[in-house]
Amino acid sequence: MDKNFIIGLVLIMLMLIGYQLLVPKPVEPTPVAQVKKDASTASVPSSIAPDSTQLTPITNDTAAVAAVAKDLVIETKDARVVFSNKGGVMKEVLLKNYKTYDQKPLYLIAENHNQFRIDFPTQTGDVRLTDQFFSTDATDQTLAEKDSAVITYRIDLKNNQSIEQTYVVRGTGYVIDYGIKSNGAGLSDKSVRFDWSNDLLQLENDMSKNREVVTINYYTDDLQSLATSPTSNEEAKTADPVKWFTIKHKYFLAGLIADKHPFSNVEMRADVNPSDSVIVKTMKVSAGIPMSAIQKGDANYQFYLGPNEYHVVDKVKAENFDQNVYLGYAFLKPINKFVLVPLFNFLEKFISNYGLLIICLVLFVKTLLTPLTYKSYISMAKMKLLAPELEQIRAQNPDDLAKQQQDQMKLYQQVGVSPLSGCVPVLATMPILFSLFFLFPNLIELRQQSFLWASDLSTYDSFVKLPFTVPFGVGNHISLFTVLMTASSIGYAYYNNQITPTQPGPVNMKVLGYIMPLMFMFVLNSFPAGLTFYYFVSNVVTIAQQLLIKRFVNEDKIRNILEENRKKNANGEKKQTKFQKYLEKSLQAAEEAKKKQAELEKRSKKK
Repeated sequence: MDKNFIIGLVLIMLMLIGYQLLVPKPVEPTPVAQVKKDASTASVPSSIAPDSTQLTPITNDTAAVAAVAKDLVIETKDARVVFSNKGGVMKEVLLKNYKTYDQKPLYLIAENHNQFRIDFPTQTGDVRLTDQFFSTDATDQTLAEKDSAVITYRIDLKNNQSIEQTYVVRGTGYVIDYGIKSNGAGLSDKSVRFDWSNDLLQLENDMSKNREVVTINYYTDDLQSLATSPTSNEEAKTADPVKWFTIKHKYFLAGLIADKHPFSNVEMRADVNPSDSVIVKTMKVSAGIPMSAIQKGDANYQFYLGPNEYHVVDKVKAENFDQNVYLGYAFLKPINKFVLVPLFNFLEKFISNYGLLIICLVLFVKTLLTPLTYKSYISMAKMKLLAPELEQIRAQNPDDLAKQQQDQMKLYQQVGVSPLSGCVPVLATMPILFSLFFLFPNLIELRQQSFLWASDLSTYDSFVKLPFTVPFGVGNHISLFTVLMTASSIGYAYYNNQITPTQPGPVNMKVLGYIMPLMFMFVLNSFPAGLTFYYFVSNVVTIAQQLLIKRFVNEDKIRNILEENRKKNANGEKKQTKFQKYLEKSLQAAEEAKKKQAELEKRSKKK
């Protein structure tokens, strides 16, 4: 094993470790004006600080309701929403169709873990509306799918002034309309401050992974996100108008969407306590609502409180709201958005078992790529037939790598074979594999779906628990699907090595074919079981495809084609391609440079 080979392996290992540290943390878009601060020393922006000075309360007239908190419950097909007359705000939102990782009720807004605050500017100072008691004529309701409920909370002020907050809850879906208007109250040149503090309760099984991915998304002219850190606080602010923002769990969203009047002077903050075993992070958003819109009765917004599921958020009437589902880098996103996600949703209609669905997805993709697989196999078959001649070239110049490569290129030109022809089909499949790498960790459809020994395909299958934790994201478990993926990758590498001649170079590619799967076993050990199962099935199907193709490929016929090409090229009937000419010139230049270097060394020795 020479020095260059060892250096190559070390570089590859460092690259993979860096890749593991960076890629699994899908920091979706680039944050703007973000400042990291330590949890123990960070200061909360004054507009969202919990200990702000109490403001002067509104003095209600004699017709006002008694200061007694009273709940109002609206039941729909998908959610249970609880409102409170204190502040006229939502107190709880329960999603009926989902459970937490330990099968408890799933709340996106939970009592004692959520706080809305609305500071309303008046001539005598800001008034905190959420400390006031509103009145309403609405009553508890259970809605049919096509029904809706309108809940209006009103507070009457002096001088015939009033403020109203109106909610519209539909019988199905996760969007709740919200509007706020005033009759004579407020300063028109000011903004109402809307603050939202939300404790993200643990909804998924891995607290550490949750802290790596929860964030606040906000949309100006493009999507941006608060930076993520599992151990330190993060904050950001923007002066640009914000059209919507979402507090993003791993698979769920709690957000507010502006209709005509975007939010101004938005500030965001994520507070984390690494020792807390209940709360993932506390997310805080402070945003301005123009008073002029409230006075005109034109301040209309929408809450979205539901799953971060692509075909659901894609229907929300907000600009690029579907970008809350992260589909990978820009060049990969079209593959997921227009091919893989629609295909996945289509298969869902016919297949209820998601393990079987993944198998069908593999079969469909592999069938689609069969022409490339066939072309790759033919190229490898040609290289296999040339193996004896390639070995003879290496034996003639065992210590001269440049000469070996030059003679090999001459051989390839004679028989009409491109050494890259086998790589191109493989490289063409890489975008799909990378697209799935980003898609599967963001597919809520896999959440809590079991298959074989995996109880949840959206997270790792913990087949063996370890008494210790392995760093670099490996965790304290062994994923059997990851082990099977690794074994199938090594099997595939072994099969390919039998039909592919050894190429000259500082790194033995055949050996690398065994090392890479072992490295990725550690990288993917804590990734979703659905992803590693897909890669495992994909490897098995690829091997089966090549074995099937082998039965229909006549090597004698391929050998005759190579010999015919050799005769034609010997007679000058075939011209070199531009790439072949460029490669030949490069090799010749390298050979000449080597000769000159040798001559210089001889002269220096003589002197």
